[in-house]
Amino acid sequence: MIKKTVWAAGLAMALGGAVQGAFAAEPVKIGFIATLSTPAGYIGEDERDAFNLAIKQGGGALGGVPVQLVIEDDGLKPANAKQAADRMLQSGVKLFTGVNFSNVLAAVAPGVVKAGAFYVSLNPGPSSFAGEKCDQNYFVASYQNDAFHTAGGVAANELGYKRVVLLAPNYQAGRDAIEGFKRTYKGEVVAEIYTKLDQSDFSVELARLRSLAPDAIYQFHPGGTGINFVKQYAAAGLNKTIPMLMPSFSMDARMIQATGDAALGTYTTGIWSLDFDNPQSKAFVKAFKEAYGRVPTDYAMQAYDTAQLIGAGLKATGGDLSRQAEFRAALRKPEFASLRGKFSMNTNQHPVQDLYLMKIEKGADGSLAPHLVRKLVSDDKDAYAQFCKMPS
Repeated sequence: MIKKTVWAAGLAMALGGAVQGAFAAEPVKIGFIATLSTPAGYIGEDERDAFNLAIKQGGGALGGVPVQLVIEDDGLKPANAKQAADRMLQSGVKLFTGVNFSNVLAAVAPGVVKAGAFYVSLNPGPSSFAGEKCDQNYFVASYQNDAFHTAGGVAANELGYKRVVLLAPNYQAGRDAIEGFKRTYKGEVVAEIYTKLDQSDFSVELARLRSLAPDAIYQFHPGGTGINFVKQYAAAGLNKTIPMLMPSFSMDARMIQATGDAALGTYTTGIWSLDFDNPQSKAFVKAFKEAYGRVPTDYAMQAYDTAQLIGAGLKATGGDLSRQAEFRAALRKPEFASLRGKFSMNTNQHPVQDLYLMKIEKGADGSLAPHLVRKLVSDDKDAYAQFCKMPS
């Protein structure tokens, strides 16, 4: 059964008259549908906790507007997510976020925007919604799915990998990963291996990798699936002969804890790293650790930034989501200090941002963590914006 909780932060503030009259009298409801169960549940947990951290730091508000977070667990099932979104729409929710898998987002976002509500993605950015199917009420605060993978192709070139095998689950984000990597990689793709989204045993794929003997592999497997893959890769001894390159969400902070030394020496690409040297990122990492007793993942960073982006829209409209043009304008030209540094919106309402190379190494205390190596791409824009015909 789908679990349902309601975060009512900010209600007392609204009732107590602490908010200026220009703001909404009642908290703005934000529908937060996420994967909180299954082995991938830690992803939704980090996203929820980081979003809530932003609300707590705002005194129960985002952009000075009181908010009420309505949370449901989709169980990694698109049908569950769609049903949850439909219920929320019927109850009057006009603003949504939270989904962390592309196949689930595909079941939610079209119905939300068709109903005249807003969807702001904190993680997936499938190519299908970045181009011809873009919508004026659909925004992505994280990345377009290809981004980390086009950076992966650039990294493979710079690292001198001439022959590479690509591995990814056979679903939208996995296919985007493969295509994104190939778009910038200049060497030979020896093979493309597609796995199952919930696969746990990779013995067949590992045997094939051994026989193919590439210079390196590029693999995209998030959550529990990725943990299993990296552990089995190391157990087979392949990590000693075939280097591994992957997007950062295939080896996030929680995955590093689960895999241990199996992740040592691997390279990742992404938009942010724990050791980013800007004040807002340092403050976020410190606050998250203090609030939850663990290191934040990339998912947490993206959720926190998404909350700040939504806050910019709420501030511009005083929390009145019927002022849609003003809300959209504020999200298109957001004014907030992104944890990743530079951040702006492209014409298809997906981020323009820098991409980086990290290496997982042991720090002075002996703990494993990704460490920034260098910037790979400046002001990255996805390849699909040219196909987006966005109303002005």
